[in-house]
Amino acid sequence: MSSLSSRFVSGTEFESYEDFNENLKIIVPDNFNFAFDVVDVYAKEDPEKRALVWCNDLGEEKIITFAELKRQSDKAADLFRNCGVRKGDVVMLTLKGRYDFWISMVGLHKIGAVAIPATHMLRAKDIAYRINKANLKMIVCIEEDGVPDEVDGACGEIEGTKPVKALVGKNMDRPGWLNFRRELEKSPSDFQRPTGDEATKNGDVLLAYFTSGTTGYPKMVKHDQTYPLGHILTAKFWQNVVEDGLHYTVADTGWAKCVWGQIYGQWIAGSGVFAYDYDRFDAGRMMEMATKFGVTTFCAPPTIYRFMIKGDMSKYDFSPLKYAVTAGEPLNPTVYDKFFEATGLRLMEGYGQTETVVAIANFPMMDPKPGSMGKPSPGYDIVLVDKDDRICEVGEEGEIVIRTDEGKPPGLFIDYHLDPDRMRNTWHDDYYHTGDTAWMDEDGYFWFIGRTDDMIKSSGYRVGPFEVENALMSHPAVMECAVTGVSDPLRGQVVKATVVLTTDYKPSDDLKLDLQNYVKKVTAPYKYPRIIEFVEVLPKTISGKIRRIEIREKDETRTK
Repeated sequence: MSSLSSRFVSGTEFESYEDFNENLKIIVPDNFNFAFDVVDVYAKEDPEKRALVWCNDLGEEKIITFAELKRQSDKAADLFRNCGVRKGDVVMLTLKGRYDFWISMVGLHKIGAVAIPATHMLRAKDIAYRINKANLKMIVCIEEDGVPDEVDGACGEIEGTKPVKALVGKNMDRPGWLNFRRELEKSPSDFQRPTGDEATKNGDVLLAYFTSGTTGYPKMVKHDQTYPLGHILTAKFWQNVVEDGLHYTVADTGWAKCVWGQIYGQWIAGSGVFAYDYDRFDAGRMMEMATKFGVTTFCAPPTIYRFMIKGDMSKYDFSPLKYAVTAGEPLNPTVYDKFFEATGLRLMEGYGQTETVVAIANFPMMDPKPGSMGKPSPGYDIVLVDKDDRICEVGEEGEIVIRTDEGKPPGLFIDYHLDPDRMRNTWHDDYYHTGDTAWMDEDGYFWFIGRTDDMIKSSGYRVGPFEVENALMSHPAVMECAVTGVSDPLRGQVVKATVVLTTDYKPSDDLKLDLQNYVKKVTAPYKYPRIIEFVEVLPKTISGKIRRIEIREKDETRTK
């Protein structure tokens, strides 16, 4: 059978971006349920079609067809129901790259329960916060990396009913815990689609993510049952996945990037997904596994591409790879050029948030501009506004906002759970405010500058941290860096760079001067960092985002 995407969109072939943007429409059926209306349909109409190709560093490999996925997810749905999970109940999945994640997700969708994927790096206080905030009914996690100890510690901190706990691993007998795989094997494989009040409606919550952010407590972002349909934009029209191909997005299952690239849109569009369950990231090993299994489309953040380029890409056969995209941080043009030299493929950049699907992208019918996010996705009416909500002119910097006066575009979130103040500050006057700053060129391409809170105002100039960071990162001495503003009585603020050096370089005043002069040559001279501080590590959230606010707070303390 052909992919299901043609059943959910108004068309699949478009002559130009303008044709695509004007005429593509996502068709949303009544009471859509991804598990039953996509997974089980493939299982019936094309049972041997590949859903998941999975491997790990221990030599284990597994190919799960849609027929097998239906059988296993039926079992999972029955297991969750036997544990007391019902429609609307919340279950946290901390499963790293285990294949159990995909089985569990589909099983939860069949019940109408709410899935919360989470990273294995959470500590007891983080887990306790999530238990209380989301009223978790159950937690399923790996047995490694000390995760069960952290969960037990969290349960010891909270009052009231504790969540049911289940382990996935090889030594899964632990007091107070269920053996997930053992219970799964015992469960029947004939789960029936719920009816009546137990059936899902389009407005019901499908899943939620706690975004780590760079300030305050994590916010809980909720998506409804139609969210997977929005990822048709992500998979078919940005990642350009192909029928019966194999797509690989480099992302742990705990991050939203996983559902962007390892389940929803790819399966709707007819592509299998590849999952490499590694303990420690190694670019060479990743390229070896991806090429071994014949990955046809690929998505990763620019950092991963930098690691790939630093390795010897000529050692691997990339001939099956037909398309590659990137998101998560702005793309350095040098990375674009080097990857093109190695593979002949143009990296197609995209932009979105945990709150959205791909909202801006370089789509296949467009000529990409390296470093640009591209143009808005169909259904996403995007403009830039200044601090007074005035719409910006071409070339003028402003906040990226999404207009919602004509309805919520496909894949946009519902709300922040139990956080009305944040909702009022973020989504008002028919605009969803992303908090990101960009500018648009005369051709309608958007160019990322930085988070609105991170903008630096120095001597009347507005300086976005990314452009300065981008310049510094192209210097061989710089491994990582963060650019912030420091209060200055004369200029208001001056640009500061906090730098982690590569192993071949040592901190010195001469190196500071060299970096400053280098930035002056690469970008506008007024943007150069007047202050440079060398550090061993940068402060980061558990998801790896640089906490510039922590750097700013330390600098403010020093100047008082």
